Formats: sequence, structure tokens, C-alpha cells
Amino acid sequence: MESPTESAYPRFFTTAEIAEILKMNVQVIARKVQKGELAGYKIGKDWRVAEKDFWAWLDKHSNRKRLSESQKVVGRFTRGERITAMPAQRKKRRYLLEYILREFDTNRVYTEKEVNDIISRHYDDFCFIRREFIMEKMMSRTRGKYRRNNSYRFIG
Repeated sequence: MESPTESAYPRFFTTAEIAEILKMNVQVIARKVQKGELAGYKIGKDWRVAEKDFWAWLDKHSNRKRLSESQKVVGRFTRGERITAMPAQRKKRRYLLEYILREFDTNRVYTEKEVNDIISRHYDDFCFIRREFIMEKMMSRTRGKYRRNNSYRFIG
């Protein structure tokens, strides 16, 4: 049986090698690995970081992928698709309302039950969200039927 080529094995960096690449203190890198911020393996007294994990971590911290304010707010107040809390600050609340509103088609009329079902996927208090949609002019209601307003402009 042939032995695998060297490229078949993942390459690992020591904390010192990563510190050298990034021109940082070795202890700073070691703390990031120990905390689990940077995935690593402890072998004896030393840590090793897989090359792919290092580059993924570095890419994650790149400023090329800066989130918009609305993405930050939605990320802060959601877990998966569910909203965990509704902020008191109106601007932040609007970002979350817009997050739910994107589920609705603009040229469709919805029954109240359909609206409740869509909202319930994201937040338990569908009555509150429906009222907010109407107050913010995101949706209109006529005879128990709801429609997303074409004229509403997203802020986030």
C-alpha cells in the first residue's frame, strides 16, 4: 500500500508561526486559541491550528464583509429565524419589522390567518407585529385583508 502524499495531510501552524504571519504577539494568538475564538488542537504543551481554520478565521475578521446596521440589529435580536426580543428603540424595531416584512409579496392579498402564520415563524406576538406593520405603513388592512404596501421604502 502506498503512503499518502504530503499534500493529503492538512497543514498546521503553531501559534508562533501565526504570530509571525500576522506580526502579532504570540501570547495574543495563544489566548485566541485557548478561548476557542480560533479553532486549534492542543498537542502536549503547544497549540496547533489547521491552515484552513486559520484562513477561515482571518477571512471572518476581514473588513470586506462589514455588516450593515440593519444586519447587525437583526443578528443581535434573532436566533436562527426567530426574534428573541423586540427592542424598545423604534429604529431597531423597524429593522426587525422589515426582516419579517420581506416574507410578504407586494402584489398579494393575505388573510389575517396567513399573516399570523408568516409572522409566527419569526415572533410569537403576531398581533403586535400586525399593528406595527399598519402603524409604520408597511401594510394596509381592508375588511380583514392585508396587503404589503408597494410605496413602503426599506431603511435597512
